[in-house]
Amino acid sequence: MELRIDECFRDGRFEELAFLYSPVGLVVTESRVIRECNNAFASMFGYARDELRDQLFAVLYPSDEEFANIRDRGVKQLQETNQYWDERIMARKDGSLFWCRVRGHSFTPNAPLERAVWSFADLSGVRLCRDLTRREREIVSFLADGLTSKEIAIKLDLSHRTVEVYRAKMLKKFDVTNTSSLLQSLGEIHLSHIVKRD
Repeated sequence: MELRIDECFRDGRFEELAFLYSPVGLVVTESRVIRECNNAFASMFGYARDELRDQLFAVLYPSDEEFANIRDRGVKQLQETNQYWDERIMARKDGSLFWCRVRGHSFTPNAPLERAVWSFADLSGVRLCRDLTRREREIVSFLADGLTSKEIAIKLDLSHRTVEVYRAKMLKKFDVTNTSSLLQSLGEIHLSHIVKRD
């Protein structure tokens, strides 16, 4: 390993070192397939880099449903500005869940998910992953994006009333009175760090 580092310094291949040894998780994707990732990204999720290559990104989500619901987020923003970030719950290889801050840049802005690079930061130290069901995680994720109950209902193909029931149960579960307090109690995070809708 040390030999490769020395070779990179000798040959001026600093971008390779920056990618592989960045303290932030980095991953290059093609049509939602992981083509390459760095050491920090693989370690964050509990895998070896080789295990993640050519895997569908869905392997890193708590469920296939959550992957389906979250995978197209940011497409519009990437098309317009080629910058996107949000915070979401992801799954490690051992099945444990954790919050991540995700940032993205597309190499193909007209089809943003065709080729892109993403950074992932593990927020476990500042944002605990509380005991939520899959549906609660989906709803919280949409609430963090600023969607209303009616908009969430459309996204999840549920009735508006069902979303309201879930929302009310979560407020009671975490002993808070509004969505802002719910989001803060879930991660002790300030609203300025939650992605807002356009």
